[in-house]
Order: sequence, then C-alpha cells, then structure tokens
Amino acid sequence: MASIDRTAYPRFARAVSARELAEVFTPSAVEVEWARGKTQDDQHLLALLVWLKAYQRLGYFPKLKDVPAVVSEHIREVIGLPEGVALEDAAERSAKRHRSFVRQRMGVTYDAARVREVADEAIRKAVQAKDNPADLINVALEELVRAECELPGYTTLDEMTKKIRTEVNRGFFTLVAARVDAGARARLARLLVVDPIARRSAYDGLKDVAQAASLNKFKGRLAFLRELDALGPTEAWLEGIPPGKIAHFAGEARVTDVADLRKVLDEDKRLTLIVSLLHTVRTGVRDDVVTMFCKRIATIHKKGRDQLEALREAHRAESERLLGVFGDVLDGVREAVTPAEPDAADPPTDGASTDPAASAGSGSGDVAERAGRLVLKALEDAGGLDVLAVAHEAVSAYHGNNYLPLLDQHYRSHRSRADRPPRRQVHRAGPRVLRGRPEARHVTLSRSRCLPGPAHRCETAFTTCPAGPSRRRPHPWVPWVAPAWCRAATRRRCSFPRHDRHRMWPGRQVEAARR
Repeated sequence: MASIDRTAYPRFARAVSARELAEVFTPSAVEVEWARGKTQDDQHLLALLVWLKAYQRLGYFPKLKDVPAVVSEHIREVIGLPEGVALEDAAERSAKRHRSFVRQRMGVTYDAARVREVADEAIRKAVQAKDNPADLINVALEELVRAECELPGYTTLDEMTKKIRTEVNRGFFTLVAARVDAGARARLARLLVVDPIARRSAYDGLKDVAQAASLNKFKGRLAFLRELDALGPTEAWLEGIPPGKIAHFAGEARVTDVADLRKVLDEDKRLTLIVSLLHTVRTGVRDDVVTMFCKRIATIHKKGRDQLEALREAHRAESERLLGVFGDVLDGVREAVTPAEPDAADPPTDGASTDPAASAGSGSGDVAERAGRLVLKALEDAGGLDVLAVAHEAVSAYHGNNYLPLLDQHYRSHRSRADRPPRRQVHRAGPRVLRGRPEARHVTLSRSRCLPGPAHRCETAFTTCPAGPSRRRPHPWVPWVAPAWCRAATRRRCSFPRHDRHRMWPGRQVEAARR
C-alpha cells in the first residue's frame, strides 16, 4: 500500500492553525441557518456543519472520529452550542441523510460507477509511462477534481492502482521475455552466478560506477562496454516500453541483490528487471566513455599547452639574444646610411669630382658596401650565419599559440594497436611462426627488439647473411640475431659458430649493435 503522505490525497493537517480555522472552518450565518432548518437537535446540527465544512475543504466526507477536536470545538463555539455537545457518529440513516443534504447544497451528484470509471481511465493512461503508485494516485485525484466528482476513499484508489499497475506491468514482462532468445537467456543467467572466491557475481559488477578518467580506467571502461554489448541488444528487447517504466524496472533491479532476485518467482519479471538494468547501465557506460574521452583529450591539450609554454621559456634567452643581434644589425645599417659631415676647413682636392650625379652614384655604392660589412661583422660576432640560422629555426618553430604539433607524443599512448605499424609478437618458439610467411614485415623479439624490412629477403633484412662466404663472421647488421631467426626469415640455413652464438646472444647484443 502506498503511503498517503506521498500522495496529494487531501486530509486534515496534524496541527490546524488559527488562520486556517478562521478562513476555512468558520461557517457563515447563511450556512448556520440552513443547517438549523435541516436538523432537530444540537448534536445533529454540529455533525452536519462539520461535514459541510470538511467537504468544502477535502472534497469527500471523512469519518467524524478523524476530524481534529480543534475543528469541532471551533465550529461549536461559532454557532454558540454548549460545551456538553460532543461530535459523535450518528445513526446510519441520519448520516446518509446528512451527506445527501451537503451534496444538494454543493450541487454534487454521487455516482460511484462514474467515479470508478474516471479514476480507472486516468490510471490506465498514466501507468503506461509512470510506475510509482503515489504518482498514479495523484493523476487519478487530478482527473476526479477536474470532473467535479466526489473523491472516493484512499484505500479504494490504492486498490485500483495496485490492480491496474500489476496488469499492465505483467503485459510488459511478457512482451520483453518473448523477445529474448535462449542464447541470450543463458548469457543473462550467468550474470547471477556468484564466484566462490571473490563472492561477487557479474550482476554486482553492473552496479559499479566509473572512476577517475585515467588512461587505464578509460580502456577498462571501453572493455566493460564491449562486454555489455556482447550480452545482447537490449534496445531491441525493450522496444515499445516507455522510458519511465524502464527506469523504474532498472531502479528496482539496482537495489535488489542476487539472492533476492532469485526469489522472484515470475521468470518473465526477473528477466525484464535484468534487461532493464543492463540497458540503463549500457547507456550510462556510454556516457562515461564519452565523458572520460573528453577529459583525456582535455588533459592531452593541457599537456601540449604546458609543453609549449615550457619551450617558450626555454627559448626565451635565445630569443632575446637573437633580438640583440637584430639590434646590432640595425645599428650597423643606421651607421652606414648616416652621411659623414665634411670638414669645412679642408678644401676639396684638385682631383675631386664636382658632378652631383656621379657623387650620388658613388655614395650609394659606398653605403651599401659599408652596410654589408657592418652586418656581416655583427653576424660574425654573434656566432656566424649558420649558428644564427639554426637558432632562428629552433625559436620560430614555437611562435604563436599553435601547440597542436606537440600533441602527438602525448597521444601516442592512447593509440590502439590497430592504428600502430604492423608488428608480430614472437617468443622463444617463434621462428616456426614466421617460416613460410613472407608478409611479416616487423618481428618483435622476446627482448622487444624490432627487425626492420621484409623478413623474407636476406639481402634487405640483413646486410650480410652468415650463410655467405664467411660463415664464421658475426652478423654486421644485427649481430645478436640467433640462427633460428635468420633461418626462419630467409628460408636458408644460416647459423653462427657455437662460440659466436654464446658470445653474441644475448649478453653483448647492445654493445655489438652499437659497434
């Protein structure tokens, strides 16, 4: 039974205030005169007025014993009855006559069949999207008030709601169960199997929430989503079920553990609860994956911006030095183009030319030559043209706010194996795997060393094959390769001498590779 406190069913307040008594439960002079004309004694007068004011306030006739004492005392004082008059239940015939008097005055016709019809139609329409009994009762109350019907008892509404809700939900359970095939039923049943060691079931794992958006947690959430998708198409199973119903079924399944879920005798209901929870979890996990992905990308961009700022800070001194060199170049050019003032005391020499055009031509040539010498001198003092060019390329590479080229090194760990260059993992017994497979381009050895180039061509994968003229010579390209690898890659019998193999594999492979 739904709690009446969670519904909008009208009832007396636990503590009736003085303001409510004055505004709601105070009968007018006309109402008192009307009641005196309908009754013959003070007790019936009090009962009739209490029912009149209660119906005006609640919309139905409450039991007289449920009326607060403060209300009956207030009405008795207003109409001037003695204190000895108490509010008591009248005879059945008198009570029925009093209710008919109130209905006539309020203009209401009591029709129990119509009241049930209105409530039934409202509940059946609302139960398609709602599942909470309190919400269904509130919908029925709203429709009854709109139709100006006398409200039935709360237990009547509660029983109607329970019956209709069970009938509609059973139809949903049957519809969902009919769509789940035998294989999907077996997969869903395995969710309820409890691991004897961990003492947890896969059903309990459905209720786990997402953790911090780290790379490992993000990959784990993706793997979890793939596992959920492999259980079955929940969206197809729940097609036509209102989202409100799915949310309620999932909420009921979330608060139910495996032991209580096994106690559900209706198999269709148990299956629908599991499917609803699985569908809700899949939707939530997709949201978690998108959220974690956005956080990971935001973290990568933040690392790129931080690295760009660090690079700018590292090249700040070099930038200032290059600006100083540029200032020296400008000073030299300014010094070259500034004409020297001639000394007035010195007369021009006899051989000096007085032609203005010739003077201008020779002057511009001298200025350009002098400016070039000063610029070259400034560049030479700063370290030379090559050094300055390299410094300029290093500094200008990080101009502006474009940090996107720096993101690749931070995103490299997020790339899936399908996006990486093809590599084939081979362990100690791996040469047999490569034999007869010329498409293998990369071979990852047990010590994470990669052999580049096509593995089936000895002349490209190895510069000099030990199977050549000098069989006792160590391998010059990859001197630590074992004979089995060479034989598997080249389809030729090429082996090192025993002392060379022990010397080169694997103790000094790094030193030999460096040599």
